[in-house]
Amino acid sequence: MSVTTIGEIVRGDREIFPPYLYEAYQSTRRRAPSLPLVEVPLTISELTGPGPAISAITSEDADLTRNAGTGGEAIGQRIIVVGRVVDENGSPLPNTLLEIWQANAAGRYLHKRDQWPAPLDPHFLGMGRCLTDREGQYRFLTIRPGAYPWRNHPNAWRPAHIHFSIFGPSTLSRLVTQMYFPGDPLHELDPIMNSIPTDAARKRLIAAYDHGVTEPEWALGFRWDIVVRGDFATPFESNGNR
Repeated sequence: MSVTTIGEIVRGDREIFPPYLYEAYQSTRRRAPSLPLVEVPLTISELTGPGPAISAITSEDADLTRNAGTGGEAIGQRIIVVGRVVDENGSPLPNTLLEIWQANAAGRYLHKRDQWPAPLDPHFLGMGRCLTDREGQYRFLTIRPGAYPWRNHPNAWRPAHIHFSIFGPSTLSRLVTQMYFPGDPLHELDPIMNSIPTDAARKRLIAAYDHGVTEPEWALGFRWDIVVRGDFATPFESNGNR
């Protein structure tokens, strides 16, 4: 589908993916295309996968509580996030690269542009990655992120979330989205989450608490499956990295 009006979807189903222009999310007013998109011929860099990145992954990369190289452990509520990456038929996608990034337990990113007065954690980088196994399963050990202000509108706070990037067989086939936590009262106030067109699609961004994944006296468990395409695809949230 080609773009003929501002905000028209080019990624697929209008009931799943957010429009490029969503007035309540102010950044889209600057980023949304004002002219029809121009199709650019693909080069070898788009048609090949992220091979060097995959070959460099270690098991320690999936533990965000201790992967800062500081010799200490991140502060906050430990959580285990697991799930499967599958296609529209429910078939697993093995050897798929997942990358995550997030705020720390106080809701602050380790980034020079994040200057709100929440404490930084010297033992938390807020980044991790892993590969899915033969069954399409992934697992991260991390810290539950905090909410944070973002100045989109008066008294605006982003609900707790973890950013996910899922690479397909080529660099071009990439899903960037966000995982939210159940029961958060900020969901209904968040323009980014609510730019997803339907309630059913928005619910697919919310992880479920899983007591079977929870480890006694160690960490709470959450399960979040990712569907890369089809009627039940995980919505794409590409309007920003907040």
